[in-house]
Amino acid sequence: MQQTRSQVRERDGLYELDAGSDVIDSPRYNHDIAPTKVQDRTWNKWHITALWVGMSICVPTYTLGGVLTAYFGLTVGEALLAILLANTVVLIPLTLNAFPGTKYGIPFPVLLRSSFGIIGSNVPCLIRALVACGWFGIQTMFGGLAIHLFLGTLSADWKALGGTGEVIGFLLFWCLNLWVVLRGAESIKWLETLSAPLLVLVGAGLLVWALPNVSISELMAQPPKRAEGASVYGYFFAGLTAMVGFWATLSLNIPDFSRYAKSQKDQILGQIFGLPLTMFLFAALGVVLTAASASLVGQTVSDPVSLIGHIQSPVWVALAMALIIIATLSTNTAANIVSPTNDFQNLAPKWIGRTLAVLLTGLVGLLLMGHELLKKLGWIVSDVSLESVYSNWLLGYSSLLGPIAGIMVVDYFLIRRQTLDLAGLYRDDVYPAWNVSGFIAFGVPVALTLLSLQSTAFSWFYDFGWFTGSALGGLIYYGLGQLKGARATHLKPTV
Repeated sequence: MQQTRSQVRERDGLYELDAGSDVIDSPRYNHDIAPTKVQDRTWNKWHITALWVGMSICVPTYTLGGVLTAYFGLTVGEALLAILLANTVVLIPLTLNAFPGTKYGIPFPVLLRSSFGIIGSNVPCLIRALVACGWFGIQTMFGGLAIHLFLGTLSADWKALGGTGEVIGFLLFWCLNLWVVLRGAESIKWLETLSAPLLVLVGAGLLVWALPNVSISELMAQPPKRAEGASVYGYFFAGLTAMVGFWATLSLNIPDFSRYAKSQKDQILGQIFGLPLTMFLFAALGVVLTAASASLVGQTVSDPVSLIGHIQSPVWVALAMALIIIATLSTNTAANIVSPTNDFQNLAPKWIGRTLAVLLTGLVGLLLMGHELLKKLGWIVSDVSLESVYSNWLLGYSSLLGPIAGIMVVDYFLIRRQTLDLAGLYRDDVYPAWNVSGFIAFGVPVALTLLSLQSTAFSWFYDFGWFTGSALGGLIYYGLGQLKGARATHLKPTV
């Protein structure tokens, strides 16, 4: 006989929910977004390290150095420093926002119910989901190109397909990504653990191939593409903000993964071991290989898929493309499908299960890449490049996501004091439907960001959008919480 009232149990600092009919029958609950049982939290620090290695080694990371030098006017040395510093900075919200996921086993959208309300949580969820779907489409484009080049080494007829072959590769890779996520979290853990050492070996092999063809000293001495005599600080911090924006999405939905961690120590060490150095080294590899590409293949090529595609040996191209497919798959499934899958379920948990949510994610990602796919088919002509789209997107969306990160940290650590009503997050009688404080704290920085686009004197607020947004959002949320006595501060967990 099913119990009526849910119970929450604590085991070694980790809480789990023994759901009763009050939660199971609630419209805010389904099995996929339910708290993870303690026995199912099996990810240790090395699994989490592998997760970050697998997510960091991807084509967009490879191109970051080029984005910073070409679009943000930095030297190579300044660009690499910005990447290292940004990924060290982003560890702070990543580890802090991972805490409630590890302690309570809850995914990102359920955690947001505390700061934005049971229904209101859908607004920041959908903002996060849209960005993830866009990145899913971008990564799938690179994965589809790798499939096309792989098959092109096996068949001259396939190679002759050109852009049509790339579109078919996109659709094949699209299906492969959705299949992995539909198999569940253990499949993702297995994929990341398998791919991480392979990807490190690929990076080392590419570096050995490139180093004889480039002078590091000349590369570091290249002048920046900015106005002569201009101060470096504005350019550097704009680039730093964009690099923080690269993982601004994961700094929000990291509970989607930390809910499977064995302990807080595991999630902290795993992220420290896996993120900053991997991002720095692979971005540095991209800078070196791009500089060496003219000597290697006779022209400057800024992405590894196209560069390897110029190699004359079909065997090496096929092997490299297979590994790039694995690399892109490991990044895409973890970073860009898991979060929107949970976010879409949060809209209507009783109606939208994991399968439907995964298909929605895939459909939105496909639609967002429609312009690029039509270009490849030759049906439209456009000068808009995929690289310019995501380099501009990095700065813009980080300004929107910054306030959410600040609000989440302040809500959990300062307002709730690391205490949540676990069963109450899945019902309608504990937390408000809409938390007005969360929306004010989110809306003010976003409004100022939009206004700053119209004023050159206030442009710094946009340029440093993630930092200004997260700090201001957190401060406003804390101030509002203090003013109204923060009703939720007094909530006690049901044990």
